[in-house]
Amino acid sequence: MNIEHLKLFVRIASTANISLAGRELNISPAVASAHIGKLEDTLGVRLIHRTTRKVSLTDEGKQFLPHAQEVLDSIETAQAAVGSGAQTPQGTLRVTAPASFCRMHLVPAINEFLKQYPKLNIDFRFSDSILDVVEGGFDVAIRDAELKDSNLHAKKLADDKRIIVASKSYIEENGAPQTPADLKNHKIVNLTGLEVWDFKGSHGTISIKTPNHLRMDNGEAVRDACIEGCGLTLTATWCSYPYLENGELVQVLHDYPLATDCALWAVYPTNRLLAPKVRAFIDYLAERFSGTPYWDEKLSGIVA
Repeated sequence: MNIEHLKLFVRIASTANISLAGRELNISPAVASAHIGKLEDTLGVRLIHRTTRKVSLTDEGKQFLPHAQEVLDSIETAQAAVGSGAQTPQGTLRVTAPASFCRMHLVPAINEFLKQYPKLNIDFRFSDSILDVVEGGFDVAIRDAELKDSNLHAKKLADDKRIIVASKSYIEENGAPQTPADLKNHKIVNLTGLEVWDFKGSHGTISIKTPNHLRMDNGEAVRDACIEGCGLTLTATWCSYPYLENGELVQVLHDYPLATDCALWAVYPTNRLLAPKVRAFIDYLAERFSGTPYWDEKLSGIVA
């Protein structure tokens, strides 16, 4: 099986475009199409659907993608281990991450990382939906949730502290809730999928299904609506720390911390023969966010 054909297939899966994938690997569209044809002949299955408008993976292509990526990662790791080929991470690193966290904290940090590894390219997919790491052919996923998928290996980057907040104008107009039960009398701005809020109480967990006065699928949009006085919201400190620091948002229900076990994780399909580019990226993030993250340092004395 030709390694260059595997590289091309992985890039087509990422770009959904044979010509673009070919240009990235310095081959013409005609040659790229021929290479994929040869790979399909070798495997005896069709890997991609070709139409005049787009390219998509067949079911067999989707099943083959993670194996192709693992072969390429294994070759890169083996070369680095014996001093052959790349001595430093190179190639393309495919990363999926929450849109809000990535925009606020990864994008400002990425230039420093790329300066350390000039032969490395990064292909980000920003989404507040959890994308399948293996099926999507991603090297790394950043997740801000409880880690439940036992098929993934993970490294914890930082605690994901969450609190309930409101704008000063909302509190002046509506008052602040004194207990979780009071939430039913308030307007709530929810992030899609986080409508049930679990609090730590003196006699165990208190679960409150909050009313959806306003619901959105983006954390920054939820935060901004809260700043505008649309209602109370549950937010991560990494998302709202500048506005808590300047007083536009204030914490409520201090005596009822949320009963969450969330953290920021770097997850990846396997820790066997971990590619140098993956290890370098995870180590960089772990060092950057180690200890008390800078966003929580700024909130010392401001939030409970």
